[in-house]
Amino acid sequence: MGRLHRLNAVLFGLGLVWAAVPAFAQSCSENAVDVRGEFGKVRFRVELALTPEEQARGLMFREEMAQLAGMLFVYPSERSVSFWMRNTLIPLDMVFIDAEGQVVRVHENAVPLDETAIPAGAPTLAVLEINGGLARRLGIDAGDEVRSPALPQDTAVWPCE
Repeated sequence: MGRLHRLNAVLFGLGLVWAAVPAFAQSCSENAVDVRGEFGKVRFRVELALTPEEQARGLMFREEMAQLAGMLFVYPSERSVSFWMRNTLIPLDMVFIDAEGQVVRVHENAVPLDETAIPAGAPTLAVLEINGGLARRLGIDAGDEVRSPALPQDTAVWPCE
């Protein structure tokens, strides 16, 4: 079974309709993050965490999150980052992204309420948090490309149109 066919099967299994192809005909959307790789393409509806206060709160105290939703943390410059799950009630995948918009690491299924540090392991400009296990089900991995108008466009491997 091809990767795109598997992605369609996963999305169908999640109760989602694979309507992302038309979405990519349009340019970036302010509250969306697009990810592409060998698996194909997917768009997440995101909340942005741009200020230190928004980043400190993150997804704490949430009891659920829609399947293709998430939160994008964007820093002023690349840096070494670590996340933890203090007061976070749902399992999350953390997708660490560099200044060019490439995924440098995916941490799967961070454990709710665990305060163990989860380091990026590479210089990171942004982190996309999505539902735990979704990165694996979709096939998101290091080397995939991410685009969002919240990320720098001048260095992007996949800039917004």
